[in-house]
Amino acid sequence: MAILVVDDSIDSRLLIQRILDREGHRDILMAGSAPEALRLLGFDGEAAAGPVDLVIMDLHLPGMDGIEACRRITSDPRGRDIAVIVITGSTEEDHLGAAFAAGAVDYLGKPLKPHELATRARSVLRLKREMDERKARERELLEVTRRLADANRELERLSSLDGLTGISNRRRLDEILDLEWKRAAREKAPLSAILVDIDCFKPFNDRYGHVAGDGCLRSVAAALQKALRRPSDFVARYGGEEFAAVLSATDSAGARVVGEAMRAAVEALGLPHAASSAGPRVTVSVGVATLLPDPASAPSVLFEAADRALYRAKREGRNRVFAAADRA
Repeated sequence: MAILVVDDSIDSRLLIQRILDREGHRDILMAGSAPEALRLLGFDGEAAAGPVDLVIMDLHLPGMDGIEACRRITSDPRGRDIAVIVITGSTEEDHLGAAFAAGAVDYLGKPLKPHELATRARSVLRLKREMDERKARERELLEVTRRLADANRELERLSSLDGLTGISNRRRLDEILDLEWKRAAREKAPLSAILVDIDCFKPFNDRYGHVAGDGCLRSVAAALQKALRRPSDFVARYGGEEFAAVLSATDSAGARVVGEAMRAAVEALGLPHAASSAGPRVTVSVGVATLLPDPASAPSVLFEAADRALYRAKREGRNRVFAAADRA
């Protein structure tokens, strides 16, 4: 660990160096004034002479005294971890109080006693080493905590996604529906739901195989996602070949527009479906429902209405949008 000795007397500096050298300290820097010490520490804009762990400094220095130098060292972020021991021939409490207020951790009286200097330096450096090790462990713990938080967020994100299509899953859909239902009830705003079902999907799988079926689900999911109009609009895989969307603050007319955009987006994919009774390409049937949520009711009533509308869309020929408010 490096030590910087600051004293305007070369004899005092050499004495301290010899004492420290006998204790096994080889990395010792010497300065004859406070400005020179600050320069060696890299506080004057130039590169530091090297890392310093302990400064042993006389309080009585020409120009800038040791108290001011100590204050500058310990108040600078670069010197926050540097321990300072001051040397003084004065025992006046005002001097010592000012030194400790400036950030000194210990003091030595004059004339210097080799054993006392060696003991104080060893004690301060041991404490400094322990504090450095503790800070290193704290940094490691913070890094581990950060990584764990990142991993938990990623796990939470993944747990909310459908593994096949990459869009949100049923679990996340239920969470969003519950949140939006409560929000709409508070704000007395309409809430809309859309259910989307791929027409004749079982015949598609039977004819083209399950690998193609998985590809179809991914393509449809992406098309539905792109058809949404606002960042707050939400779509998820509802189950099997069925998808669902929740549209906050959206009335029946607006929801029908989004439903039609979804239907058209899927048809525009142009995915061949020779086994479909609805047409030569992959299409979807869409059910739309809108309610003014009642806090006393369950949000499931909205999806029940959308499901009934979806059934009507299928019964009337598929590849179409039917809203719960539409008449037969």
